[in-house]
Amino acid sequence: MADRQAPQTASTDGQGRLSGLRPRLSRTARALVGSEIDVPEDDPRTHGRLVEFAGLEGKEERERYWLEAPYAFVSINYDPETTEHVYHVVEPELTDLEAELLGRLYEDIRGPLLYRDGVAEDPERALQEALSDLLEEYGVELDDETIFRLYYYLNRSFLGYGKIDPLMRDPHIEDISCDGPGLPIFLYHDEYTDIETSVTFEADRLSDFVSRLAQRSGRHVSVSDPVVSTTLPDGSRVELALGEEVTPKGSAFTIRKYAEEPFTPIDLLEYGTVSAEMLAYTWLAIEHNKSLLFAGGTAAGKTTTMNAVSMFIPPRSKVITIEDTRELALYHDNWLSAMTRERAGEDDITMYDLLRSALRHRPEYIIVGEVRGQEAITLFQAMNTGHTTFSTMHADSVQTVINRLENEPINVPRPMVSSLDMLWVQVLTRSEGERVRRAKTLAEIEGIDQRTGELDYSTSFAWNAPEDTFSRRGSALLEEIQEERGWTRSELLTELRNRKRFLAYLRAEEVSDYRRFTAMVRKYYADPEEVIERVDAAGVETPGKPREV
Repeated sequence: MADRQAPQTASTDGQGRLSGLRPRLSRTARALVGSEIDVPEDDPRTHGRLVEFAGLEGKEERERYWLEAPYAFVSINYDPETTEHVYHVVEPELTDLEAELLGRLYEDIRGPLLYRDGVAEDPERALQEALSDLLEEYGVELDDETIFRLYYYLNRSFLGYGKIDPLMRDPHIEDISCDGPGLPIFLYHDEYTDIETSVTFEADRLSDFVSRLAQRSGRHVSVSDPVVSTTLPDGSRVELALGEEVTPKGSAFTIRKYAEEPFTPIDLLEYGTVSAEMLAYTWLAIEHNKSLLFAGGTAAGKTTTMNAVSMFIPPRSKVITIEDTRELALYHDNWLSAMTRERAGEDDITMYDLLRSALRHRPEYIIVGEVRGQEAITLFQAMNTGHTTFSTMHADSVQTVINRLENEPINVPRPMVSSLDMLWVQVLTRSEGERVRRAKTLAEIEGIDQRTGELDYSTSFAWNAPEDTFSRRGSALLEEIQEERGWTRSELLTELRNRKRFLAYLRAEEVSDYRRFTAMVRKYYADPEEVIERVDAAGVETPGKPREV
């Protein structure tokens, strides 16, 4: 991948954040801003590198890649003594004079930046111009590299996420966790899993940072209200704790990063989360308005999988999504997205409120981020009145899901639970020494046993952990679809096989972008015969072995 190539020299050939800004220096530093200026590429032989790193003593560097070229990169090292990896962030080093100047700039630039015209439209350009004006006012003599370094730290502080800004830019990071002051921040990396970083916070700076995160998300955190769950402007979920009231070590935070490019069913295949046969089965169920509930533990990928298979929803169908933090992303023409609102007072808009309102929009598919309380009854009422619903829940087995639904605090009556069609249980586990996500069970709710009064269910697909394979069982749901469509058994099996081959074709063609994937699914709905002819011409028969991660 190009973005993970090892950084060798500093270059601002369009990748840097100083696009449009280059200082023209005389006896005093003058930073000139303007797209009309012909700016040459930085030349390390004349400008020098902006970052230098010779490695960590006693550790083996496994790889390095840019986080923000040419200012910051990560060097991932292996420690033979602890047998652990270390995520070491490399940023420009400042001299004492530069650090002193940066401190003054922090104070002086805040006001002019706040009231400067064009900040909302182009904040980076506004910061560049404000820096240019102050340096001209100071009358200090600076070289190019110094101005580049100063701009980087100002940008990181005012427009980015401060110390963790490089981490927020790494697309391979899923979670960022700070457990207290003086402690290293930990990450969940898609290749190295849980990994310690070189980034730490001092106590007072950590509390300030937690307060800033709350402010950026439009919330308030204080000693009287020290715990806040909220969403950052980029959609990332964040859990904040201020002071030592609830976290004895001091202020803390955890960020679940928002993925701008959502997973598609092809990604699920690539990572071995499911088989093509399971996806074909799920696709057919979604098309025929079967309701699904996705269950699993923390970080099992419930919402990611639900979002991915929601791309099978037929085109033009009216879809409403309801969430308390933004996670779902559909490329669907008739999609209405709704989010809860929390305020200090009586103006809260809860998931229950949004769900009741959604029913008045006459949706065909309702997708709820997670059911936890009274909204679950409304959701199951929607199922009983003919709406197709998808949602997630924290539970690790089919029976646990049923128990949670039927008991406090959810309390869905058993006859309502029986209106659910499918349960998808997903786990975060290990296979061959690697941490993986797998669809552990796909079960079908069969109704209430008249003899025992218990809820009956059957397993249609199951994950075999020792072999890391999926096995198929019988399916009453497919028989129901067959009857609805008036198909013969042969026609049903042909349809399943065609969809499985179609998914294998998309995987072979590397169609993992959610826009392209959705467009291809639309083509299948519009003219399946033509699409299968294309698959036949490509010679695709069965999916390959899932990619190891």
